[in-house]
Amino acid sequence: MIRHVVMWSMKEHAEGADRATNAARVKALLDSCAGLVPGMLRWDVAVAQPGLEASCDVLLVSEFADRIALDAYQGHPHHMAMKPFIGAVRSARHCMDIEI
Repeated sequence: MIRHVVMWSMKEHAEGADRATNAARVKALLDSCAGLVPGMLRWDVAVAQPGLEASCDVLLVSEFADRIALDAYQGHPHHMAMKPFIGAVRSARHCMDIEI
C-alpha cells in the first residue's frame, strides 16, 4: 500500500481571489477526485482551520493499493486538468509517498 501525502501553501492573492478562497477552491477540486481510480483506498482533504496550528493551507492524505493505482491517479485526465489552477494559486508544494 502507498500513502500519498501532499501539502500546499497558497499565495496571498492569485487568479483574482485571496488565499482562503483559493484554498477552498483547491479543496473542492481535490474532493472531486475521491474514488477516481480503482485501488484508491483513502482520500482525505483538509483546509487549515483558524486557531489551529498549520504550516500549510491545504492537505491531502490518500492511500492507494499499489504503485499502479497511484500512477493511474497521477495520469488521470481529471487530475491533470486541475493542475494548472493549483499551480497558479500555490506558493509551495510538498509531497511524500510512503510504502506502508
